[in-house]
Amino acid sequence: MAGGREEKDLVHLNAIHVENVKKERRYQKLHTEFSINPYRKIHVLPDKPMCRKPPESLSEDTTYIDAYRRVRMAPILKYPRPITESQEIGWFASELPPHDRQDPRLNFPRRKTDITQLALFAKKRGD
Repeated sequence: MAGGREEKDLVHLNAIHVENVKKERRYQKLHTEFSINPYRKIHVLPDKPMCRKPPESLSEDTTYIDAYRRVRMAPILKYPRPITESQEIGWFASELPPHDRQDPRLNFPRRKTDITQLALFAKKRGD
């Protein structure tokens, strides 16, 4: 064929297909472990009223309960460091130091001056 595309025979097509399958298998993972999404609310239904199985015979799987409790925890208890920038504010919060009433830098009590006493006096008189 002059200038056009050459048709590929079955051997070449099969080789291309085999190569594609090998690439797919290289990046393919088989997931056999499934669990319930802990971020989604589920509605637990009780057993049927005529069920003969005692509740003690059913085995408990605590992985879902632990995952649910972890989701509901505060971020400070879940993670060692803040994940987002908005979590950085207040992440390492500690209690304020004890309030010292004698320190004039931090304590601003109300003081009476001549002007404030005059205003209080006029207010009491009803002027």
